[in-house]
Amino acid sequence: MQDIARIVNDFAAAARRALEAGFRVIEIHAAHGYLLHEFLSPLTNHRTDEYGGSFENRTRLAREVVSAVRASIPEELPLFVRISATDWIDGGSAIEDSVNLARQLKMLGVDLIDTSSGGISPHAKIEIGPGYQVPFARRIRAEAQIATGAVGLITRSRQADDIIRNGDADIVLLAREVLRQPYWPLLAAAELGYDVRWPVQYERAKPA
Repeated sequence: MQDIARIVNDFAAAARRALEAGFRVIEIHAAHGYLLHEFLSPLTNHRTDEYGGSFENRTRLAREVVSAVRASIPEELPLFVRISATDWIDGGSAIEDSVNLARQLKMLGVDLIDTSSGGISPHAKIEIGPGYQVPFARRIRAEAQIATGAVGLITRSRQADDIIRNGDADIVLLAREVLRQPYWPLLAAAELGYDVRWPVQYERAKPA
């Protein structure tokens, strides 16, 4: 139990360091097989104490971490939590669990659920396709009444725009696509007809 208390304190201390470094959004990673996900998933959590077994117990560490981090940052700054909405394996965490978790985290001061999936086991059979995780974000947003972020094979400007316009999520979060094309947001804005300011150095490369 001392180790668990130390971990909770370490998360809070990391949040404070992030603020000192100038970050204005804090996200807690509770997905993809990282420590908090290992507690959340019945596939990896085999504890027999108050941190294992029931859904309430398996979510306890995540709730304690969220509470500690929320208490460590200004109230006006947003707190995100990234979760794996499903483990994609029978007997693992399912979307119903994630909806319930999101409800609890909202009450603890979380502002947005960054909705990913998988990562707990290499044996998961994931049905991958464009926007394949968007339905999870949509369901958590609707049923838990909390803002969500959509992720996963979102590569085109119109695709991202439709996700927001359709109410599937509140924001679209990009990773690999921005690694491939660092100026994706600027190009997407141009494709969608929005006039945004480009860095002066790149004005010559701005689409006509």
